[in-house]
Amino acid sequence: MSDSNLIAPHGGQLVNRLVDRDTAQQLTEKAASLPRITLTPKQACDLEMIAIGAFSPLTGFVGEADFKSICTQMRLATGTIWPIPITLAVDEQTKAGLTVGKQAALYHRDGTLMAVIDVAEVYRHDKAIELPNVFRTEDSAHPGVRAVLEEGDWCVGGPVHVITVTPEKEPGEQFAEYRLPPAQTRRVFSERGWKTVSAFQTRNPIHRAHEYLTKCAQEITDGLLIHPLVGETQPGDIPADVRMACYHAIIDNYYVKERTMLAVMPAAMRYAGPREAVLHALVRRNYGVSHFIVGRDHAGVGDYYGTYDAQTIFEQFDPAEIGIEPLKFEHSFYCKKTKTMASSKTSPSGPEDRVFLSGTKVREMLKAGQRPPEEFSRPEVADVLIEWAQRQDNG
Repeated sequence: MSDSNLIAPHGGQLVNRLVDRDTAQQLTEKAASLPRITLTPKQACDLEMIAIGAFSPLTGFVGEADFKSICTQMRLATGTIWPIPITLAVDEQTKAGLTVGKQAALYHRDGTLMAVIDVAEVYRHDKAIELPNVFRTEDSAHPGVRAVLEEGDWCVGGPVHVITVTPEKEPGEQFAEYRLPPAQTRRVFSERGWKTVSAFQTRNPIHRAHEYLTKCAQEITDGLLIHPLVGETQPGDIPADVRMACYHAIIDNYYVKERTMLAVMPAAMRYAGPREAVLHALVRRNYGVSHFIVGRDHAGVGDYYGTYDAQTIFEQFDPAEIGIEPLKFEHSFYCKKTKTMASSKTSPSGPEDRVFLSGTKVREMLKAGQRPPEEFSRPEVADVLIEWAQRQDNG
C-alpha cells in the first residue's frame, strides 16, 4: 500500500544510503586499502540515521558551508531547515591520512566495517561557533557540550555508502524487531489506514503524565507511535533494555493496541533542548508522523533551557516548512481535586492537590522496593523499575 496519504519526508524525498549486496562486497574489498576512521558511539548512531533516511535530506556528514549555516541560521546552505550539524569529527592524526577527492573506511569501535565515505572536504571543527549556537552554553558540564569538546578538531564532509548499521559484537542492544527505518514505519502506517500519526519521543519510562499526553494526542490522530530513543545517552540514564520492558508493560495493559505502535529510534542524544526538539520533529516527519508531542523541557538537561523553550522555538519557522505539527503540552500531573490527570490549563487545584515526585524521591522508593503512588506510575511499570533499581543497588 502506498504512503502517499502520509506527510512527505523532509526535503521531499526519503534518503537511502544502504548499498546493495554486490556493492557492499566491492566496498568491503576496497576498504582494506583505504584510510581508517573509527566512529565514536554518537557518530555510529548518526551514520545509521543517515543510512536509513531518518536524517533526510542528508546523504552524508555535513560539509563546512552547511556546518556554518546550521550553527548560525538553523538551515542547510540550501536554505532547508536543519538545526544541529551532523559532523564526522576526527583528530589530527586521522586527518593527516585523508585525501580530499578520495575515500575513507568507517569502522565501528568493535571493528565492524560500517561504511565508506567520499571525502568531499576536510575542514576545521569550529567549536566556538557550534557550542554557543547549538547548545546556548559552552559549559563543559553540559553533556552535549562535553561530547563536542572531546571530539577531534577536524571534520570530514561527504556522502556515505553504508554497508551495515549492525555492529557484529553488540547484538543485545539492537532491538531488531522494533528498529524500523522510516520506509517501514510509513508502510505500517499505510497498512493500518493511519493518515495522521502522533509521535512521543522519550528516553525515560512512561509515567502517568506521559500517558496523559500520549492519549490526548491519540484523540486527535489515527494512531500513536511511541518512539523511544535507544542510541547513546548520558551515564545515569535508565538503560534501553529496561525502558523497553517498561514500554511493553504499559502498552500491553493501558493502551489500545490497534491504535498504538512501538518502534525505536537509534539516534544519539545531544541534550540540546530547543534545537534538538526541532531535529526530533523533522526526523519524525521522515518516519511518516504528522503530529509531534513537545512537552516540558524537551531534550533538556539541568537548568540550561527555559521550561518551554523547546515549544516556542517552533514559532521561528513557517509551519509549512516544518511540515509536522508540534503538540505543545504544559506540565501534567495527577489532580487530587478533580481526581484525574490534568495540567494548569484544566485543573483549578492548588499545589497541595497536585501529585509531583522528584526523580530523587522516585529512585529512593524504587531502591527500597516501594512502588511510587499509582497516581504517578502504573504498578506494572514500577515493578520493572524496582527490579532494575535493586539489581543496581546490589551491584
